[in-house]
Amino acid sequence: MSSTDDAVAFWDGVYAARPAATDPRPNVRLTETATDLPPGRALDLGCGAGGDALWLARRGWRVTAVDISAVAVDRLTDLARAHGLGDRVAAERHDLGAFAPQGPFDLVSAHYLHTPLDLDRAGVLRAAAHALAPGGLLLVVDHGSIAPWSWNQDPEARHPTPHEVAAGIALDPAGWTVERADAPRRIATGPDGSTAEVTDHVLLVRRTA
Repeated sequence: MSSTDDAVAFWDGVYAARPAATDPRPNVRLTETATDLPPGRALDLGCGAGGDALWLARRGWRVTAVDISAVAVDRLTDLARAHGLGDRVAAERHDLGAFAPQGPFDLVSAHYLHTPLDLDRAGVLRAAAHALAPGGLLLVVDHGSIAPWSWNQDPEARHPTPHEVAAGIALDPAGWTVERADAPRRIATGPDGSTAEVTDHVLLVRRTA
């Protein structure tokens, strides 16, 4: 079995084990970043249940939502149609390690793009940044702590800081600028409805040229 097959099997299993959401919530860091942005073209990397894609589409964005899991992509396609947003959300299954984003995008959102399997994450984010239109934003939100419902319960897991993530992406400062790099805390709600305090690592980069 190839590494891609392994990743498909893992993430299909993760999503198949969860009940299909009827109206998934958007991520807090997306809503606080994008609420005042004019709608344009957005790329949702690792779209999962699709809460971010649907929220953006409701606000007038045209969203390309990608995930390696066919379960996630099929569910989002059905949800978008059910909510009358099928013309604004294109849910596509891709191996992100081999995905070439077809921009230009005004916003790229990558929330919790973590995996136990091999993935050149910095390369994925770098390609996404290059697919931004001038003035476009790359929002990368990572786990800064382990939630009780996370698939990764390794107490030794290390959470790179936003500045470390930015350094790994290695974008030319002549063309991109970091607008936010911090670690806010919040009360989060898991898939089972339980709550816990978590830390997010937030990186926001703007393409300037």
